[in-house]
Order: sequence, then structure tokens, then C-alpha cells
Amino acid sequence: MPRKKAVALLSRLCLENMATHMQSVWVKDYSENYLDEYQFRYLLGPFNELAGSLVQDLLQLLGESRRLTRAMLHLLLQPHLTQLSLRCCPGLISNAIAQLIVVRCTSLSSLDLNGCSRVPAATLVDLLEGLPRLSKLGLAGTQANTQVLAAAGSCCKQLRELDISHCQKVVPGSLLHLVYDQTESTLCCPALRVLQAHGIGHRNHSPDFTRDLAFVLLALPRLEFLANSCVMDALCLIQMKSFGSSRGMPGFPSLEELAQSRQAVHGGGDSWLTLPLRQVEDVEESFLALVYSMCPELVVASVSLTDVPCCSWGGLAWSHLTQLTVQCTGYWGRLLTEMLPVVQSLGGQLKSLSLNGFSYNDEFSFCALLNCCPNLCAFSSHLNAPLEPVWPANAMPNGEPAAEPQDWVLDLLHHPFPKLRHFSLGLACSFGSLPSRHAAVLGASLVSLLNRSPSLETVALLAIPFSLDSIFQKVLVAPGNALGNLRELSLAESQVSSLTVRWLLALDNPLSSLNLVRCPAIHRQDYDQFLQTVRRERLELAITWQ
Repeated sequence: MPRKKAVALLSRLCLENMATHMQSVWVKDYSENYLDEYQFRYLLGPFNELAGSLVQDLLQLLGESRRLTRAMLHLLLQPHLTQLSLRCCPGLISNAIAQLIVVRCTSLSSLDLNGCSRVPAATLVDLLEGLPRLSKLGLAGTQANTQVLAAAGSCCKQLRELDISHCQKVVPGSLLHLVYDQTESTLCCPALRVLQAHGIGHRNHSPDFTRDLAFVLLALPRLEFLANSCVMDALCLIQMKSFGSSRGMPGFPSLEELAQSRQAVHGGGDSWLTLPLRQVEDVEESFLALVYSMCPELVVASVSLTDVPCCSWGGLAWSHLTQLTVQCTGYWGRLLTEMLPVVQSLGGQLKSLSLNGFSYNDEFSFCALLNCCPNLCAFSSHLNAPLEPVWPANAMPNGEPAAEPQDWVLDLLHHPFPKLRHFSLGLACSFGSLPSRHAAVLGASLVSLLNRSPSLETVALLAIPFSLDSIFQKVLVAPGNALGNLRELSLAESQVSSLTVRWLLALDNPLSSLNLVRCPAIHRQDYDQFLQTVRRERLELAITWQ
């Protein structure tokens, strides 16, 4: 049975108590007498005695419960904070609050202002100039502009992660000020590893912005991830060495000068063309060879495929790749069997695999893929059933009776999955069901997988078009402790009976979330009975149904 409600940790109870009495005890005097006076560099009280991590936890607790006020925020801006996230209360963050952060929180190494759009750019500049120790900075959705990026590049020498996604005032040329200091004529941000720039420059894909991204890629020696939809265009520009056609900005070195500098460091040849990127997003199939040649250290990749194959990439030796996401973006999708050469070449190095939009035409393709990946920690797939209609179980197109589906008692998976913690499978069926042979093979594969994955914490079986009752029955009666570590289970839109759900509720595991949304065999009466069981047994379990 899922775990019973546990007594909250003492630290959590203390934080809850403080949150409850913040307004009536701690905030009242400050609000009445000192709220609009900003000369206080330090505020004596209980909060400067709390560890910085607990102050952040209290701030997040108040923000998420919508109890946080401006006065409370004043009191929680303590000088011993090293990490501060204000994304839980962007509406409270004003020019005055930003100035308080500069005065009081000079030890910050991490600051997240995601969505704090009320703070003007000039104040953001002052903020960054006053926080030189920052190594992680979130400015997504703010008024950050060229001047703000220049301040980040010149003042925050230890910056390793920066998020400027959806900053509307970042224009072509802004990124150059982040990585090059015109006053010193030197490159900036030598430690920057992650630059999130989603939603920047995507409207027109202008050559100027592509040039900016190429400049960033060449200028940052340790950049591992550049998140932007134009990255592939920038890689092409670098590989083709089309620097003459890319006009540089006054006061900045040209792309050709940056390339020559890199070439000198790498000792000549074309080795300077390789980049330290370890993660790429939304790589179209036609760019795979390019990414392979320029990013040999790649660890994480997401790839999009059209309906028509345009290159062969199964043979590319991705020696460091451990996380792969492949999305079919075409109307018809691709066959799941096309992924077999890819996963076979990657072998046991894959830790995370996500496949979406593929057609499940070959009934053995699913288990064949899993057999190639013994070290998976996470697997996710949303497949399309075969497009041809499924004939009734007792008839064939020529009028002959169909053979009874074989009972697949053989173990279709050849090895256990000791590291698998997250598993998700969804099926989209145009005709409402799978061919009986596909259903039998997939069901046997699921039984084997659930029995052989002792570390599973989250399982999602979504819109499975055949009954899951026999699958869970075989799993639960098998020797061992299957699903013993299960925390979250989603069976949304799948065929499962109330009896099977009761079996699952009787398991000894830490199950805390059960999703039964749109399960056709689960009715209101069943749902009410499940809730009664949860209340009666005082289980720490949330069940959703509709």
C-alpha cells in the first residue's frame, strides 16, 4: 500500500509557522514605520539568523502560496544569501526592490529574475555592476537590452549560466556586447557554459543575427549549450567559412579575425572548426553530418525528422552521446524500425531516449529498440499505430477466420534494466485498436519491462488501446518486488479496471500520484471508493480522474 502520511520535517514545520505569522508578528512594525525607507543596509531580526537556503525556502513558500508581500520581501533580502530566485513573485519586483538587492545581497552567486519585467534596463545594469560574484543569472522575460548584456559580460567574470530568453529588447548586435568588451578590446565571459536565448531573433532569421550567433560560438571557449533556433545556420556559416559575406560591426573583431585567432590556438589546420558544444536542440536531419563533424563532444541532442529521409545517420559514431530525443515532424511520420541502426550504434551508452511520432508497424520493433539500450535511466515514446484498418478479431479481409493470437509467454527482452527510473509509452490509434499480434507482443514486452526494472519511479501508459489488467496481473504475481519504488503512475485514457487499481493501491511502495483521467472503465463510484481508501488509510496519495 502507498505510504501513509508522514510527519512533516521539523524545518518545514518551522517555515510554515513563520509564514503563517509573518504578517501579524514580523512585518507589522516594519510596514508601519520603515517600509519606504531604504537606508537600512541590514535588518536585525529572525531572518538574518536563518541559513541562506532556508531564507530562500521561506521566500518560495510564501510566493507559491501567494502570501508574499513587499514588506516581507524587504525583510527576506538578507546579506548572507548566496542564491536568490524571484520567479515566484515577478509582480513584486520593482526598481526599488532591485536597488535593495544591490545594497543588501552582495554575496549572491545565483540570481533568477525570470519574468520580472517591471525592472528597467538601467537598474539591471546597476544590479549586475554590484554583483560581480554571479555565476548563474536568469533574465528571461525582462527588459534586458544591449547595455545589460554589456554589463553582464564586463562585470560578471565568473558567469557560467545566463538565460536571456524572450527578452524583446535584445536586438541584432546585442550578443556581441556580451562576449566582447569594447572599452578593453578583449573577449568576455570566458567561463560561460550555458546561454539560453529562446525567442531571440527568431522572427526574421536575419543574416545579422546568424552572424551574432557565429561570433558567440567562436568567442566563447567553453560554451557547451547555446539555445536558439538559428544555431544551425550559424554552424553552417562557420563551417563554410563564409566570413567575407558577413559584414562585421564597427568596434568588434570580424568573424575572420576570430577564426584566425582560434586557428592559431589550435595549431593550424581545420581543428579550430570543432566546438565544445555538448548539447544541441531541434537539429534537422539534413544538419546531422554538420553537427557530427563540428561537435564531437556532443552529449545531449534533439533531432527532428521529416517524412522523407535525407541522409543516413545511423552510422555516425556519436561516442559521447547519452541523451537522444527524436521527433517526427512530418504528416505521415517514419517507421520505428528506422531507429534500430541508430540505437544499435549507440549501444549501452544511451541513458535517455525519447521517440515521438513514429509508426509502430513492425510489432517487434519496440522490444528490439529496448534490447539495444540496457543502461537506460529514462525512456519516453509516443507512437502511432499502423495506418491500415484493423479487421475484426474473427475475420480477415478475404473472409477467412483469423488465427487466434499467440500467447507470447517468451521473454522478449533479453536483459534487465537496473537503472531505468522513468518510463512513458503512449499510443495514437486512428482505428481505435491495435492488430492483435501487435497488442500481444507489446503486452508481453511491457510485462517483461515492468518485471525487470526494479528502480522504476514514474510510469506512464497513455491511451493504450488494449486492456492493461492482464499485464499488471502478471507483473504483480511474479516473484520479486516489481514496482516497489513506484512514485507516480499515469494510466490516462487507457483500459484498466477498478480491480486492477485496487491491486496497485495494495502494493508496498511510495506511490504519491495516480492519474486515471478519461479511463473508460473507471466510473465515479470507483473514484469515490479510491478516495475513501486514501482517507481511511491516511495515504500520501493524490488520485486524479474525470
